[in-house]
Amino acid sequence: MKRAPPITHAFLDIGGVLLNNGWDHRARRRAATNFELEWAELEERHRLTFETHEEGKLSFEEYLGRVVFYKRRPFTRAQFRRFMFAQSKPYPETIGLFAQLKARYGLKIAVVSNESREVNAYRIHKFKLDAFVDTFISSCFVHIRKPDADIYRLALDVAQAPVRQVVYVDNTPLFVQVAEGLGIRSILHTGYESTCAKLDLLGLRAGGLNHENQHTHTRPTP
Repeated sequence: MKRAPPITHAFLDIGGVLLNNGWDHRARRRAATNFELEWAELEERHRLTFETHEEGKLSFEEYLGRVVFYKRRPFTRAQFRRFMFAQSKPYPETIGLFAQLKARYGLKIAVVSNESREVNAYRIHKFKLDAFVDTFISSCFVHIRKPDADIYRLALDVAQAPVRQVVYVDNTPLFVQVAEGLGIRSILHTGYESTCAKLDLLGLRAGGLNHENQHTHTRPTP
């Protein structure tokens, strides 16, 4: 039986995999409470605006103007911006996992993510994602959002990655299914341990990365 080719590239989501979701409904709920905003109105304005914002077609200041500062507020844009950015938290285990897999196997790593420009830039630099990620295919840069299959095709083109040598890791079932429909081997991320086990099946030994190598590991050959 012919073995699958080895994995040479990893495509990763940010929110839910490397970091938390920086500006999801929970963060917006906290903002509504903290700044005494009317929740339903905030959420409806966000819903009508966020896709355009994440596609890089609406600036951060325009987004704030439409969603929050469309009327006088007793707080400043700077205060609200700081609160938004402070909602981002890292998942150190997963960041460490892919940084070490890159070092061990020479993986090329690309982020394929839906995020707005300013939030994306803050998260990249705050959590030093650019220390191990080679390419950022973020919706705000390429003006395409998941689940549009074109964002995955673009990532393959930019990375010059053979489709069967890519593993894609995301915590959203629909996005995983779209990638699989293009022939990309994909992992639905539900937790660190399960993702490690699935990577191991693809020839990327995740367990024991922080320990001395006690066993040899052979990746599948073409």
